[in-house]
Amino acid sequence: MNFPPPPPSPGPIYSPVRKSSRSLNAGLFLLAGLWIIAANRIADSAAQGINATLPINIFSPLLQPVFLLFLLLLGLTVISRLHTHTATLRTTSGLPKRPTQGEEFQRGVALGWALALAAVIPMMLTGTLHPEFWLGPRNWLPAIISLAAIALGTLAAEIAFRGYLYSRLIAAIGTVAATILVSLIYACASLIHPNSSPRTMAVAFFTSILLCIAWQRTHALWIGWGLHFGWAATTAILLGLPAAGDASLPTLLTTSVSGPDWFSGGPYGPDGALLTLVLRLLAIIVLYRITRDYSWNYTHNEIVAAGYPMDIAPPAAHTAMERAAAPAPLVQILGSTPTAASTMPVIDDHIRSTRDTDPQ
Repeated sequence: MNFPPPPPSPGPIYSPVRKSSRSLNAGLFLLAGLWIIAANRIADSAAQGINATLPINIFSPLLQPVFLLFLLLLGLTVISRLHTHTATLRTTSGLPKRPTQGEEFQRGVALGWALALAAVIPMMLTGTLHPEFWLGPRNWLPAIISLAAIALGTLAAEIAFRGYLYSRLIAAIGTVAATILVSLIYACASLIHPNSSPRTMAVAFFTSILLCIAWQRTHALWIGWGLHFGWAATTAILLGLPAAGDASLPTLLTTSVSGPDWFSGGPYGPDGALLTLVLRLLAIIVLYRITRDYSWNYTHNEIVAAGYPMDIAPPAAHTAMERAAAPAPLVQILGSTPTAASTMPVIDDHIRSTRDTDPQ
């Protein structure tokens, strides 16, 4: 029997990235990085200008993150459309719409909250923290505005470092190298915060490693944003501690610390404590466990069928043999004398007269 030859091989599923594609993504990474720097400066200048001219001091914490987030989304979307016309605001920002997005964000918030408590509880037990409460009615609105500012600020930071910038760098130099380079950039950027030091830079580096892994496990920023927001909101709003050196946000609680800076973080906050660095490494294990389903659903490549086609028609001789060997149709044989009444009166009368004259 003669079978048709197999189709040509489609080649490897994971084909190597061409050099031109790597160069293009590297150029887009540099362009996006320059825009992020420019957007940050424009947002700072705009916020300072509005604060100096308009009496809206209560809303001043919201101005800079709102401007920065708007400029990031606008600029990165335009840049992404330089190489693909199908880019949307959600794909550029790294926040795809999917059924588990709310659950992912909540898990990230829970992990950030747990890490903040784990970093602060040793300080509580040793008497290092000295809280002072401000629970008056006039303090609630500023605290809520501070919470919104943290939510927008952490979202802007994740879009800037683990969003479009990170994805372009992965396409240019690979996942491991991109993770290390983005984390180094994030750590260097943390030096602009007040009271920063080499120790706080090291904590920022491993924080970025953790957040990059969150993106790799889900291919989205929902987990990373939730983790970043949960940590910052817990330390700044619930505990009244400086968040990455910033203690200017109005809160319901102000906490001063004592003891060595390596233990408490000092004026930089828990983001600069050595215990926080250890917790970041341990959090990677927890992150892997809570993202198992998301990793399976959103990061595994679709299984593509390969090999010989299975819809080949059988040979003609084989088909003829099957037809010849087919069993004869079944025939039902009825009794010689009908047992049921006919639908025609003449036939019924004939059957009745035959039964009457039959001598048996």
